[in-house]
Amino acid sequence: MPIDPKIALGAALADLEFSWTPSDIQLYHLGLGAGARWTDPAELRYLDDRAPQVLPTFAAVAPTLHDTEAPKVSFPGIDIDLAKVVHGYQEVELRGPIPTSGKATRKSRIAELWDKGSAAVVVQEHTAVGSDGDTLWTCRSSIFAKGEGGFGGERGPSTKTELPDRAPDFDVSTKTLPQQALLYRMSGDRNPLHSDPEFARGAGFPNPILHGLCSYGIVCKAAIDTVLDSDVQRVTGFRARFAGVLYPGETIRTRIWRGDGELVVSATAVERDDAPVLGDVVLRHN
Repeated sequence: MPIDPKIALGAALADLEFSWTPSDIQLYHLGLGAGARWTDPAELRYLDDRAPQVLPTFAAVAPTLHDTEAPKVSFPGIDIDLAKVVHGYQEVELRGPIPTSGKATRKSRIAELWDKGSAAVVVQEHTAVGSDGDTLWTCRSSIFAKGEGGFGGERGPSTKTELPDRAPDFDVSTKTLPQQALLYRMSGDRNPLHSDPEFARGAGFPNPILHGLCSYGIVCKAAIDTVLDSDVQRVTGFRARFAGVLYPGETIRTRIWRGDGELVVSATAVERDDAPVLGDVVLRHN
């Protein structure tokens, strides 16, 4: 049985020690398209050689930056074929700005396990603790495993975020590169779904798709640059549900509504009649 909820739910995962440098941050930001405005001082803050400012979405990839193998979906009580898995949602809660360089330990657990009937949803919680013992951030992410439901668990809550019933305050378009996924995968996500055409077709896509976490970072950056004067230190949290796919070379349309201490965001693919890319997107800020 691929999922045993009695073993999986609440299971602690192995601690992972990791580190990062300014060069890691620069590569991550370049994978999101940073530097397109190569003479803009605000843009170049993401690519400074000694002290680049760090997008909050970096927290989602920092522990696996140097991985060169495709990920496996194998945890206590859970063993699922990677081809059946798609990313559900991603959320990061910050305790402060992410340091330019550092060392930390990731402490993880299976926080939730939902049975959708035809699929299973596995929610992981990761907390990064710095070498000084202080918590740096907490990430929560879910994976949606097709064909793995039916194990008798609860369906789980709905977390839909409604868009305001008015025109957005900002409407931004970000063009991605044909090689965007090949560049972004250098930050540690080697899932062949994003680089191998044959694997992508086997998973039901006509071509490799852009990493969901790449779209996640692009949209976060667009919101910060457009509304928060490119100041990452104002961000306290960011979450999004992966609502659809983006193919490398397509354009992300980011519509943004101001709220009280937060931005509500919609992200769609321009070339496919604004097909959803990210949904339930909220950026919290001070």
